[in-house]
Amino acid sequence: MVSRRTGLLALPGLALLLAGFLIPSIAMLFAPPGVSPVDILERLGGMLTDPFDLAIIGRTVGLGLIVTVICIVLGFPIAYLLARSTSRWAGVLLALAIFPLLLSNVVRTFGWLVLLGSNGAIGQLLTGLGLVDRAPQLLYTELAIVLGLTQLFLPLAIISCYSAVAQVDPGLDDAARGLGAGRTRTFWGIVVPLSAPGMVVAATLVFAGSVTAYTTPYLLGGSSQRMLSTQLYSYSSVTIDWAAASATAIIMTMLVFAVSGLSAVVARRGATS
Repeated sequence: MVSRRTGLLALPGLALLLAGFLIPSIAMLFAPPGVSPVDILERLGGMLTDPFDLAIIGRTVGLGLIVTVICIVLGFPIAYLLARSTSRWAGVLLALAIFPLLLSNVVRTFGWLVLLGSNGAIGQLLTGLGLVDRAPQLLYTELAIVLGLTQLFLPLAIISCYSAVAQVDPGLDDAARGLGAGRTRTFWGIVVPLSAPGMVVAATLVFAGSVTAYTTPYLLGGSSQRMLSTQLYSYSSVTIDWAAASATAIIMTMLVFAVSGLSAVVARRGATS
């Protein structure tokens, strides 16, 4: 009875989500003026075989995976320390960790423009230490995109992992150590497996956000490091190629669907194992 009532309460929100997602998705095939679904599908097939478009897809997926791994590797230990901390400052530190989520993406990305520019702080530091003769070109590179996206989504990974670790009973840690297991073995043998579903959720959110982000790749990557999001903007606002824009949007949606489906399978197997 409780589950049925809960499902009924969720119906309005679910209907809104389906309408807000399905209608735009269908519009990608039928809404562009003067473009038929056949044209879009032909353009989609061409993009999946064209070396230029494949390079953009590969860069988008590759950088998304790199950002995801970095965010999980950095975010989970931070989340673990904050969740297991008994200090009264733990809540303050958690708030500081996720505070960047309250700031605009443009504001957060602009800081990297200042740091990575030819006369930026990082270049001046490297030259001042004598490590390089002149400041390296850091802006408009894949490294710049990775740094910007990592800074953008790391707080999201932290809060997702924190929720997962907080649900793991600390008594299990004490019991394992009481049986002779060290901190390292307890961490890898108990905390990590039980927190795996939360890490899967965090990885899904970070990857989906990374492959669909526009502002950060546009500002830090420029025209030399195109990703699917910036290419979508170019097709829809510069060249006015609606068929290519719709095909690009479909590819981005397929990537998110694929990762979400894989994450659901992994989480289900983890729950039943």
